[in-house]
Amino acid sequence: MFRKTLKNPQAAAGLTLIAIFVFAALFAPSLAPNDPGEINAAAKYLPPDGTFPLGTDQLGRCVFSRLLYGARNSAAIAFPTLLIIGLCGTILGSAAAYAGGVLERVFIVICDIFMAFPSLVIAISLVGALGYGMANIAAAVFFSSWVWFAKVVRTWAAIEIGKDYVTAAKIAGCSGAAALFRHIIPNILPRCLVYLSTGVASIILMVSSFSYLGLGFSAGTPEWGAMLNEAQSNFYAHPELLMYPGVCILAAVMGFNLFGEALRDVVTPEGAGQ
Repeated sequence: MFRKTLKNPQAAAGLTLIAIFVFAALFAPSLAPNDPGEINAAAKYLPPDGTFPLGTDQLGRCVFSRLLYGARNSAAIAFPTLLIIGLCGTILGSAAAYAGGVLERVFIVICDIFMAFPSLVIAISLVGALGYGMANIAAAVFFSSWVWFAKVVRTWAAIEIGKDYVTAAKIAGCSGAAALFRHIIPNILPRCLVYLSTGVASIILMVSSFSYLGLGFSAGTPEWGAMLNEAQSNFYAHPELLMYPGVCILAAVMGFNLFGEALRDVVTPEGAGQ
């Protein structure tokens, strides 16, 4: 599956952008030429040079270093949160579909209650209640997003449960846990990966939205959304300070979406071109 995906130009472009994002996030301390939080009022709005590759902002901080650490902060929230969403959503959604009856109906009602409110509204409310901190942002993103994935997984699992191979496994004496983890989940896993790959883009956008609104991270934290917020007051004088984090957000989101769409066309070729 992955070899076929890599032959897709769209997937290759997406993976290139993802690789740049991950590389910047992993090696930000080594790549950053300056301390991203160091304030130097005498060096504000400097043009790009050897010391400051993209110049400095309104507080004299290195813009390039802050962009690198912004990728690091986004990745530190997006990947662990998505891993937990993937594990919980896959197991709970599949188990609800397999159990059926009252348990499945209760699961659907819980999902519908959460889905009645926009994810961003729930997340912003939780961040406002929990306060600043990376862990609080991750918790808010998880509680606002997990039901969307879990309910989709329940639908996929319900389709698989109705197939002959699951019936044959039950007749052969396969237990419920064995049927889930040996047969049902492995067969829906490729579609889960497609959903989760585009989910990274959604989380990056959500985290940037928090920072742009002044929620989640403490003041001065190098994060793309916060950089957008700080730069908007100087849009006419220094539009490049708004452009740099905007391009970073666009590139990261585009990379995961391009790869996810290409992966979807491989996993479900009948959906290609729709």
